[in-house]
Amino acid sequence: MSLRFSMLLMVLSLLLTGCVHRRVTINSYPQGALVKVDGKDLGYTPASFDFTWYGTREVQLIMDGYETHTEMINVNSPWYQKFPFDFFSDNFSGRHITDHRQFSFQLRPRRADVSSDVLKRGNSLRSEALHGSR
Repeated sequence: MSLRFSMLLMVLSLLLTGCVHRRVTINSYPQGALVKVDGKDLGYTPASFDFTWYGTREVQLIMDGYETHTEMINVNSPWYQKFPFDFFSDNFSGRHITDHRQFSFQLRPRRADVSSDVLKRGNSLRSEALHGSR
């Protein structure tokens, strides 16, 4: 009888397996910015990626006509993913758990480029130095 009971518990434990699906979505306003996460190209906003480990990630958004935006985001673990609960939620919850995080960023338009003014001033100073000022 105890062998049957043990087998029944083993089969039931296999049927009650759990799974945690972790996903992050990055949005930008305006949409269409190139997303880099930890230095790797991810795609264009809105962009999503799955992850295994919680923690801090570097997100960089790049778009023509807008300033490059770089920010560290912290993806904290929920209570059921902290020790010792994580073992049970990952293996024995009996259902699929989804942890979907979303981060949104407002991009700022690029300021007027003043490099042409700097070049003009530099050329003027070089000309004065070469030919002398009068």
